Amino acid sequence: MEFGKGDWKTFEQGIQKEWLLTNGIGGFASSTIIGANTRRYHGLLVASLKAPVQRHLILSKLDESIHVDGKSYNLYTNQTPDHIGDGYLHLQRFAIDGIPAFIYNVEDIFIEKKICMVYEENTVIVRYKILSSNRDCKLKVAPLINFRDYHYNSQSRNLQFNQRNTQDGVVLTPAYIDTDIFIESSEGKFIGQEGLFFYNMDYAVERERGLHSFEDHYIPGIFEIDVQAGVEKQITMTAGIGQSKKLDGNQVIEKEKQRIQALVKTAGYNDDFANQLVKAADQFIVYRESTQSKTIIAGYPWFTDWGRDTMIALPGLTLVTKRYHDAKNILYTFAQYIKHGLVPNVFPDGGEEPAYNTVDAPLWFINAAYKYLEYTDDADFIKEHIYDKLVQIIDAYIHGTIHNIKMDVDGLIEAGSEDTQLTWMDAKVGDWIVTPRHGKAVEINALWYNALNGMAYIAEKCGASEQRYLELASNIKKSFEEKFWNEQKKCLFDTINNQMADEKVRPNQILAVSLPFPVLEGKKAKQVVSVVFQQLYTAYGLRSLTPLDPQYKGIYYGDQYNRDGAYHQGTVWSWLIGPFITAFRKVHGYSDESKEICLKLIEPFQDHLKDACVGSVSEIFDGNPPHIARGCFAQAWGVAEVLRAYVEERLS
Repeated sequence: MEFGKGDWKTFEQGIQKEWLLTNGIGGFASSTIIGANTRRYHGLLVASLKAPVQRHLILSKLDESIHVDGKSYNLYTNQTPDHIGDGYLHLQRFAIDGIPAFIYNVEDIFIEKKICMVYEENTVIVRYKILSSNRDCKLKVAPLINFRDYHYNSQSRNLQFNQRNTQDGVVLTPAYIDTDIFIESSEGKFIGQEGLFFYNMDYAVERERGLHSFEDHYIPGIFEIDVQAGVEKQITMTAGIGQSKKLDGNQVIEKEKQRIQALVKTAGYNDDFANQLVKAADQFIVYRESTQSKTIIAGYPWFTDWGRDTMIALPGLTLVTKRYHDAKNILYTFAQYIKHGLVPNVFPDGGEEPAYNTVDAPLWFINAAYKYLEYTDDADFIKEHIYDKLVQIIDAYIHGTIHNIKMDVDGLIEAGSEDTQLTWMDAKVGDWIVTPRHGKAVEINALWYNALNGMAYIAEKCGASEQRYLELASNIKKSFEEKFWNEQKKCLFDTINNQMADEKVRPNQILAVSLPFPVLEGKKAKQVVSVVFQQLYTAYGLRSLTPLDPQYKGIYYGDQYNRDGAYHQGTVWSWLIGPFITAFRKVHGYSDESKEICLKLIEPFQDHLKDACVGSVSEIFDGNPPHIARGCFAQAWGVAEVLRAYVEERLS
């Protein structure tokens, strides 16, 4: 993907697109395509001190300038309360194919900058290539250093370091923690200068989100590199935590390119869009130190790993991409933490108890195990390590477990209370539960039916009896249609509790049709898809509430109260496009015409890969046109479900 000056005619236009690199242990690098940081989460090195958590901003950015014939040209762009830098005007081109590349031009001088993280290390390199055709010039680089939790902002008084300057760079130790930060250059010299700060960097996105938007950074000195006329100069700057090291930027970049190319080759798709999503999928699969295994980051820049998101995303991220070992590793790890028949929604990091506050994650876990078996036919692994845990989940739901999760006499699952949020629509502001869904939720019971049928399939493959699962599923199917069908609206109720049925038209009902074992079929399934298509479908996913509802919120904007109030009240969710496409194909008998419609449903995401976080899929979008991307700029289940639906429903 390539971008040119037409994409940053103004500063405001230039900051609309962002890029992301990850290192496989929760750390990342990210900024806008013009190099201006607009989030507190932007930085060249956001390190994970305990994979994949305890993320800290280490290196905010490198501010470069070119000096030639007594003139100085800034290549960097920053915003402060009273100034916006214009370094982006010298940016000629931005391209990204796993590695972001910036091409700057100043008079007859060209500067190429590439950024790459070292996989499974909290280290980043920035490699420069400089060519000055007729005159000597000098590159000056000012590192903007920080050390703080990535959810907060720093002020100069908090940025206290013990500084040790060397000829090649500097080593900084924060005053309050025994951790070294290093930055070195392969060329030139470092001129140390203590007590220098960049004040009041203004983060436009944080300001928009109603959060504190100003931050200071520490500048320990300046790197100076002389460049001779007519000679291409290559410089590698290396920054990280721990022991300082000099790296060859070309080798780091080549190694990372080979790693990414190997993932694409393993997936085996001769399709540019699928291959781009395979690359995007890799960013979410990371190592977790506390479990010594792989897990899935829910979204960048601020989420960590959650049970629900992991299980929804697992098929698309690991099975469709043929990363079967990672899928096995993730399933095995989560199985070890099942308690009360529930899958943890949040893992422990300091020895504390995991959080088991989700009713759907265990049912998605069974679906993930079923999909794993379907893709790999690896019944031995399921039988030896997973099967007993699956039985435990089913029994817990039948007999009852914590959070009032239990099967009613009609075979349907009810859960929660007025004070709990156990489904994926879990927004809560103070004591205000924005979308109360306790009782019997439509997607939970669709997942319950799917889990029982999935268990029957798994039991048979593992040499056990499937009879009790099939019998119970048969009863549930009758109860489901009887209780959830809304004859007036020709679709499904969203929740049922205390003999009251919630008539709000939400996307949760699509799972009753889309799951491998649909609880609703035939004419009624087709009617559900039709209602969802007419009222909830947008180019980038499904609205969380129909615009016809008086509580609909079409814009996700403002402070936390306003944002959370819109989160599941009309906001579009990208991950729901996957279930919708699968449901659409099912009710139309997998016809050739439905396959063509499938492509039309996918095509907007091909365009979206060039917007927001280039190369990835955003978490959410405004419910109202033009459906501006919001929330996490790269979301695991968004990437996973677009990829799964594209491969299973279009390429297969």
